[in-house]
Parts: sequence; structure tokens; C-alpha cells
Amino acid sequence: MINDATRRDFLKLSQAGALGAAAGCRRQAQPAPAPVEQQAENPLARRLGVCSWSLQPESADDLFAKLAETGLTRVQIALDPIRENAKGGWSDFTARSAAHDITCVSGMLGTVGEDYTTLETIKATGGVVPDATWPQTWANIQADADLAQAMGLKLVTFHAGFLPHEESDPSFAKLVDRLHQIAELFAGKQMAIAFETGQEEATTLAAFLTKLDRKNVGVNFDPANMILYDKGDPVAALRTLAPWLRQCHLKDATRTKTPGTWGAEVRLGTGEVDWKAFFATLGDVGFTGDLCIEREAGDQRVADIRAAREYVLSL
Repeated sequence: MINDATRRDFLKLSQAGALGAAAGCRRQAQPAPAPVEQQAENPLARRLGVCSWSLQPESADDLFAKLAETGLTRVQIALDPIRENAKGGWSDFTARSAAHDITCVSGMLGTVGEDYTTLETIKATGGVVPDATWPQTWANIQADADLAQAMGLKLVTFHAGFLPHEESDPSFAKLVDRLHQIAELFAGKQMAIAFETGQEEATTLAAFLTKLDRKNVGVNFDPANMILYDKGDPVAALRTLAPWLRQCHLKDATRTKTPGTWGAEVRLGTGEVDWKAFFATLGDVGFTGDLCIEREAGDQRVADIRAAREYVLSL
């Protein structure tokens, strides 16, 4: 969630919806028919979606219009804008999304005060780690969980924050406790949660998940994040984290040439992710879940997402 357009930017641009107003976007028994013949013939098409924040929608209607331009009808939906609904632009989201044949495959929530300006700022402010923002973050998470349950979602993803490498780290026990708390909340609502990948090496995250030991906790694997954070080879990381795989983001990037700084997000298919090896590995580990295209840089989001869809289907 980085560079010139971030999840933080999206939350500012997309004012959001009240729980009472949006019982919304329930999962449908079958995805809507693919808009093009190529998709209808390709099994990957039934699994493709897009992250709503990538389209920078200012309202539900804006989201629906942009989705139509991408040719996609399945979406991972940002929950915070719907919950907040500052200008009423996300009211009655359930009925309106159903009318547009939109399927929400999962939800996403943000944490308070995330600052993606540099690697150091996000390390200090990201996820559920900072004490100063934890009370409001926890309050928002509880409200988002209620909203996700009302929407019929089964999975919600988020950035947990930079995970400690060693149990001796003073923040390790605190983070385990907070994530246990979040896992319990969602488990009580028959939902799973998944951590975004990239802020630590795959082996560190796998060790942490093993220690956390919660059946409803997994990962939302993003191969580009492994490159953007310079945390190893995405395909090798995918194999390491396969036992916890709940969903994938499809995003591309190039690695930084200056250690300690961000890599660059680029249009899918033009970066350093080996997509043929990535999809082959998904097959090897038996993952058949949702694949959500994410684009968080550039000013041609619709065109880039449409191109990403076409590229993936061409594989």
C-alpha cells in the first residue's frame, strides 16, 4: 500500500458508509457472467477480482462505473469508507451492488495513522503495533467486523504491522495479544482474517503465524510487496506461506537499487514478478482461491487494471 497513491490516500478520497445503511454486498452463489468471451473460457476468470481502493472511488456509484470499465464484477471491498459514510455516498450498498451484479469476495480494513511516506514511517505507524493509535484502531476494527458480518463476508485482510523477528523483542508479546484479540473477534462471527505480506521475510511471518496458532488466521499473499519491501523472492515466499494462504493480490513491482527505500510499483506484467512461476506454484500448492488485482500507483488505474486482467488471462 505505497508510493504516490496509498491506501491512506484512498481513505481520504473515498468517504464511506454507515453500518445501518449498508448491510451489504453479500456473496452470491455464482459470480456474474464474465463480460468477454475470453474470460468465459478461462478458468482463472472465475477467480479474478479487483481491490476497490485501487480504483479510488468517491462513492459506490463511482466504484460501479469504474468496475464496468475494467470488465470485472468481483471485488475486495474497503470496509472503512462504507462504515464512515461521511457524505452518504455508500448508503444502501447491498442493494446497489446486487443491482450491478457485483460480488464482494472479501473485505479490507485500514489502521489509524498509517504513513507510507518511507519504510521508516510505515514501520513506526503501521498496523496494530503503535500504542498511541491502538484504542481507535481497535474500536474501528470492531465496527468493521460487524459490518463485514452484515455483508456476509468470510474474509477480511489488513496489514498487521512490522512483526518482531525474535520473541525476546518487547513488542512481540504485545502484538501476539492484540492479534489474538482480533482473531477471537472475527472467529466469533465465523470469519477469517489474513495479514498482508511483505513487511517481513516469509520465514519470519511463518514463524509468527505458527506461534499465533489461530485456525482463522492466514495470509493475503502479495508478490509485489515482497519486492517493494525487498524481503526476498516472491515465488519462494509463496511456497513458504502456502499453508496459511487465504487470498492473493496480483500486483507487480521492481526492486529498489537503494537499500532502505521503496521499490517501484508498476503495471502488472512489466515488473520483476515471475508470473508464470507464480501461477505454477499456486497450482503446485493447490490454491484455488480468489485473486484480486491491486494497483496503487499511477494515474491510469482503470486502464492498468484492465491491462492486468488481460495479461493474467493471456497466461
